[in-house]
Amino acid sequence: MKILLAGGGTAGHINPALAIAGTVRDRIPSSEILYVGAKGGMEEKFVPQAGYEFKSIKISGFKRSFSPSAIAHNIATAKRAVTSSMEAKKIIKDFKPDICVGTGGYVSGPVLRTAAKMGIPTLIHEQNAFPGVTNKMLAKSAKVVMLANPDAKDRMDAKCNFVVTGNPVRKEIITADKAKCRAQMNLDDRPVILSFGGSLGARKINEAVADYIARSGKDKKYQIIHAYGKYGKWFPDLLKEKGCNIEECDNLDIREFINDMPVCLAAADLVICRAGAMTISELQAQGKPAVLIPSPNVAENHQYHNAMSLVNANAASIIEEKDLTPEKLTETVDEMVKDPQKLNEYAENAKKTAILDSNERILSIIKKFVKL
Repeated sequence: MKILLAGGGTAGHINPALAIAGTVRDRIPSSEILYVGAKGGMEEKFVPQAGYEFKSIKISGFKRSFSPSAIAHNIATAKRAVTSSMEAKKIIKDFKPDICVGTGGYVSGPVLRTAAKMGIPTLIHEQNAFPGVTNKMLAKSAKVVMLANPDAKDRMDAKCNFVVTGNPVRKEIITADKAKCRAQMNLDDRPVILSFGGSLGARKINEAVADYIARSGKDKKYQIIHAYGKYGKWFPDLLKEKGCNIEECDNLDIREFINDMPVCLAAADLVICRAGAMTISELQAQGKPAVLIPSPNVAENHQYHNAMSLVNANAASIIEEKDLTPEKLTETVDEMVKDPQKLNEYAENAKKTAILDSNERILSIIKKFVKL
C-alpha cells in the first residue's frame, strides 16, 4: 500500500498525521509512506526526524488585512495557490499513492484537492469541534470525513460521510510508563509539573508560570519541566530577574521545545497547557490532571470548547486567559498538588473520556479503500 499524508503548519496537524503513519507502518510494514508538507513549515523538520519520506510544496494562507505588506503577501499567496497544485500533481504522479489522507492546514488543500481530481480516494481527519477552513472545503470530495468530536458534523456539509474516530494519538503517548519515564529523566518523588504553551510559545502562559517556577528554584518543592517556545527566548532572563538562575537549579528543566513529549507527559503529576485538540487527546490517553488555559486567538474559540469537554467531565480545571495572573495560577497549582485525591479523581476521569483505539478505527477506514 502507498499512502500519502498531508498536513502541517502546527503540531496539531502534524502529530495526528504522524500517528496515522506510525499505525500504518506498524500494522502493514510493507507500506510506503510519503508525507507532503509546506516548505519552511514545522513539518519540514519533524517528519524526517520521525523517519518518513518528506516532500514540500510552497503554500501560504491569506491575511485578513489591507495593509501594504498584507496585500503583497496575499498576491503571493494567490500565485502559490496555482503553483502549489502543480507541485502537488507532480508529487502525486511520481509517488502514485493508493490513498491520500489530510489532517488539516493550508498544505492539505492543494494536495487532497488534486488527488481527488486524479481519482485517488481521499480521507480527511478533523481534530476539533469547530472544523478548520481547509477541511470544510475538502470534506465534499472526501470519501470519509473522520471526526474527533461529533459536534463538528453540524458545521460541515450534511451530505458528507462522517465517522467518529477520535484523535489518533501516538503509540508512544499511550504506552509511556510514569515510573520508567521519571527514572529516565532522573526525577525523584517530588511533584512534577509540566507546562507549555505550544511550539511557538504563549506569552501569557510564560508570564504566569514564572512566579511558581522561580519559587520552586529556591524552595525545591516542585520539579518543573517548562517549554517557553520559539518566541519565548526571553523567559530564562525573566526567571533571573525573579532571583532564579536555572543553571543552578537541578529541579528545573527549562527549554525552548519539548521533543520528547511522551516521556515528559508520562512523568508529570500535573500539566498546565493550552487546550488544542491533540493536547486534550494526549491528556486523556495518559490520564493526566490539567490546568487548561485555552487560547482566545483561535477560530470560533474552539479551544475553550475543547477544554470544557474535560472540565465538564471533572477531569481538569480551566483558567481563561482574561482571568490569568501569576497569583491565580500559583494558587491553583498549589491547591491541586496538595490534594492528591483531587488529582487522582481528575486522572481517572480523564482516562475514562479517552478514545484509545482511534488509530485502529482510522486504519480500518483506510483499508476499506485500498487493496492489500
